[in-house]
Formats: sequence, structure tokens, C-alpha cells
Amino acid sequence: QMQLVESGGGLVQSGGSLRLSCAASRSIFIVETMVWYRQAPGKQREVVASISSGGTTKYADSVKGRFTISRDNAKKTLYLQMNSLKPEDTAVYYCNRESTPWSWGQGTQVTVSS
Repeated sequence: QMQLVESGGGLVQSGGSLRLSCAASRSIFIVETMVWYRQAPGKQREVVASISSGGTTKYADSVKGRFTISRDNAKKTLYLQMNSLKPEDTAVYYCNRESTPWSWGQGTQVTVSS
């Protein structure tokens, strides 16, 4: 059973940066397109960014130019570098694969103050 553990969130001022990590427990991570999602209070979970097994990336329009998704397959870890953070980026951030999701991790809270 795959376990996903997100970390790196915190409280940051508008314009600041954070780097999120998602550690996967199984090597099947390597062949999967991985996705960062976020869910703000009272809103549905949304896709933030994705990265294929070959490194092709896609971003939501709201984060283009500010966020960078990457992966280290040797470490079975997914990353999200978030720069120029805005209050509207406040949410719980989760990682999972693009296809049928594995069990969801606990997520990591990102709070951006204005």
C-alpha cells in the first residue's frame, strides 16, 4: 500500500517562498504522473501542478511563473517550490498520482498572510 507524506508547509508573508515535499513509500512512484493538489477552506480540491515520469510539467494558470514542480525518483520524492506566494495560495496541499488516487496523505498546511 502506497503511503504519501507531505511536508514543508507553514506560515509565510505575502511574497515569500516555501518548498513542499512529498515522500512516497513505494517505487511505483517512479512510473506515475504525480500531481500537487490543494484545498482551501470551503472549496473543492484543485490541481496545482503535475509532472510526468519523464519530467513534463503542467501548471494551473493561477500558479504559472511562480511555482515549480519537480521530482527525485531516486528518493521517491515530489517537490513544489512556491515563490511569490499570495494570500489566495492559502490551502492544504496534497500530492497523489494523476490516475486512480492512492490513499491520501495528511497534507501540509500553507498559510500566506497579507
